[in-house]
Amino acid sequence: MQLLTRIAALASLATLGSGQQLQRVNDFNAVPTRLGMFSYVPANLKTPAPIIVAVHHCQGSAQGYLSTSQLQPQADRHGIILIYPNSKSGGGCFDVASTATLTHDGGGDSQTIANMVKYAVQNYGGDANRTFVVGTSSGAMMANVLAGAYPDVFKAVSVYSGVPDGCFFVQGSTATQDPPGWANACANGQLTKTAQQWGDLVRSYYPNYTGPRPRLQIFHGTADSTLRYPNYQEQLKQWSDVLGLTTKKDTANTPQSGYTQTIYGDGTTTTAQLVGYSAQGVGHTVPQHPDMDVAFFGIA
Repeated sequence: MQLLTRIAALASLATLGSGQQLQRVNDFNAVPTRLGMFSYVPANLKTPAPIIVAVHHCQGSAQGYLSTSQLQPQADRHGIILIYPNSKSGGGCFDVASTATLTHDGGGDSQTIANMVKYAVQNYGGDANRTFVVGTSSGAMMANVLAGAYPDVFKAVSVYSGVPDGCFFVQGSTATQDPPGWANACANGQLTKTAQQWGDLVRSYYPNYTGPRPRLQIFHGTADSTLRYPNYQEQLKQWSDVLGLTTKKDTANTPQSGYTQTIYGDGTTTTAQLVGYSAQGVGHTVPQHPDMDVAFFGIA
């Protein structure tokens, strides 16, 4: 029986690799919520392979985000397994508002995405020690949620135009609600907390966890009118507290004109635990920087 299971897994892997296309994973048990799982497995895969989960924005899709995230060439170059969750919501948003999704193994969209990673490890030869997340807008919110609720699964996260973990919590919101809850105060940048208050929220979502936390790279535009710019500083406050970082250094026009880079603590752009990029005059959302994502994850 084990041999037959292994043969089936290898056949599935060969099909995905040879097709060079994003494939819906029909045998993924999409629990506890009904998110679709799409995978891209390059032909040059060498196992165990790094895994990047790429989470789309509202009104988006897994297929559309394959293009927007620009990660496919990186996957081909470096042998990366890509996972694209597909929202079950009619509006294409992910649940980042319910207690279920904000809680480790709590039964929300975040747990379904964590289960996709486990599937890729078991069936595609993914490396459980090299698992990462990229997200934009609603996907960026989910990336922060995954960093908080599943620090045992994800090692590093790259966030494009999101909000702090827990900022979108809506009292009474459920994991099955469609559309997921919307928090105006958070979206409008009106929800502020101290660094410790934000950090305490993160820690409360997996209260017994004592292991290492993911590294974070955070992008935000100053002209964002959807998830307004104050959310950038609130995210940096949150994760600097969670990661225990008290010093920072700003560098103007990095990595390009109009961007200000902030590195917290010691390290470089590829080794620091927390790096932020403020994009002057950029709206919603900051364009993807796939080469920076892969470098930050330590894959390149």
